[in-house]
Amino acid sequence: MDVKTQNTSDTTTTTMSGSEALIHCLVAEGADLIYGYPGGAIMPFYDELHKHQDKIKHVLTRHEQGATHAAQGFARATGKVGVAIATSGPGATNLITGIADAQIDSTPMVCITGQVGSHLLGSDAFQETDIIGISTPVTKWNHQITRAEEIPEVLAKAFYIARSGRPGPVLIDITKDAQFTEFDFAYAKCEYIRSYTPTPAINETEIARAAQLINEAKKPMIVWGQGVILGEAENEFKAFVEKSGIPAAWTILGVSAIPTEHPLNVGMVGMHGNYAPNVLTNDCDVLIAIGMRFDDRVTGNLATYAKQAKVIHFEIDPAEVNKNVKADIAVLGNSKETLAKILPHIEQKSHKAWHQKFKDLYAIEYEKVIKNDILPTKEGLTMGEVVNLINKQTNGEAIIVTDVGQHQMVGIRYADFKKSKSNITSGGLGTMGFALPAAIGAKMGAPEREVVAIIGDGGYQMTIQELGVIFQAEVPVKIVVLNNEFLGMVRQWQQLFFDKRYASTTMKNPNFCKIAEAYDIDNQKVSTREELGPAVEKMIASKDSFFLEVMVEKEDNVFPMIPTGASVSDIRLE
Repeated sequence: MDVKTQNTSDTTTTTMSGSEALIHCLVAEGADLIYGYPGGAIMPFYDELHKHQDKIKHVLTRHEQGATHAAQGFARATGKVGVAIATSGPGATNLITGIADAQIDSTPMVCITGQVGSHLLGSDAFQETDIIGISTPVTKWNHQITRAEEIPEVLAKAFYIARSGRPGPVLIDITKDAQFTEFDFAYAKCEYIRSYTPTPAINETEIARAAQLINEAKKPMIVWGQGVILGEAENEFKAFVEKSGIPAAWTILGVSAIPTEHPLNVGMVGMHGNYAPNVLTNDCDVLIAIGMRFDDRVTGNLATYAKQAKVIHFEIDPAEVNKNVKADIAVLGNSKETLAKILPHIEQKSHKAWHQKFKDLYAIEYEKVIKNDILPTKEGLTMGEVVNLINKQTNGEAIIVTDVGQHQMVGIRYADFKKSKSNITSGGLGTMGFALPAAIGAKMGAPEREVVAIIGDGGYQMTIQELGVIFQAEVPVKIVVLNNEFLGMVRQWQQLFFDKRYASTTMKNPNFCKIAEAYDIDNQKVSTREELGPAVEKMIASKDSFFLEVMVEKEDNVFPMIPTGASVSDIRLE
């Protein structure tokens, strides 16, 4: 529609349609790269988008779920808000898995869905669903727009809520008539919402109490999570760790906040985490949790988790404090600010004897597990040696995107990270199919970085259609499928706890290389150690997208492992 300008005595207003207003809102918020799939109820917006291709790049995914995961990958690689677009009905409901994933992993995302005309709401019209009701449990906020005049204020709130405080997904549903209607448009970014406090005030008394407890500790231990990265607190965190001299372990979403090779980085906690930090969780005298939520995959049996320790919880979301693990001291606020405030009160220490315990237990794990994973002597290929070769070829500079399963645990355990925002995975929801579209989003958000997607043969086939995005948009993602012809993680549990009854976990897979070839993606399949090294080198050296299929051992297991319901100190090495 033509834009009309009206002059009044005090202001200049611009008349435009709701659809064009959406474009101007996205541009104002810096959302110049978005992912989506058109349809009837969102068609007015797409028509305007076609007229504004110079301002916003739209990427056509092959499924709406792919749009959410691509938006997530973009957000996680850049720290910006990802945007996904869909039509009403099945288009909107196809977003739900990605929205739920973003909610539990605190990923800033705004989803915009078209809706039937407002006069049809509640009539079971074609492709009408109550997406507000459906999405309420898995969004940070949602809202339905039925009048074009609402668009600027609601969109401004959506982006503010998505990115502020503890980030999360927001869904805005817009009726078709609201997209067509003209109104006088003006836009102002949102910086405040009454009754919404994204970041709690910092309590100086709790800062002082926490510092005293940390300074008095003989065997302190840090467990950090993604809150450090989301709060852009990497420098403050590194300074805190180095001054306090405290061994620091990470959750799967926290890794890369400090380099893997940092001497105070003692590895991963949780079900498939490292031996030392898991065992010594139940030996430390002060446990300092920073930007993590004590997920059950981290704690194991809560009845035995760190009962001997005083717990200090640095957390931005008050709802997470005392939810699973009782905190003796809660330090509320953004980790960048709270760590900066506590640092002057922290004494310089080294804790050498305590550190030696971590080193001794690491040596045990190295001999029993790690050496056999990354430097195997057996005939079959291991997932760990593939990751180790990727490390060597990328020098730890790559963004590693993993799907969900055995390869995820191996990939995150053994990947070498030198920069923050280098690990992108589905943590809390555990969404198979996440990696391929997320890697596309990550590469488009950080084109200067190498992006390697490590995927299992099961998860790969859940979103394999997104190869079409790589083909059409020419996204140079490197894809590694570790093929064991099993749903590997489920099979491992069936082997260990269900007497090897491999119920519905064997996979008869297609020719993955022919599928890659159909999308004009260079490819190679390897099944021997002699082929593997040169193939990984060729893949990383390529300037274009590349697909590498590696046939790994069919019944190889991931250790260490904490069985469900067991204590973290009962971790198994075999």
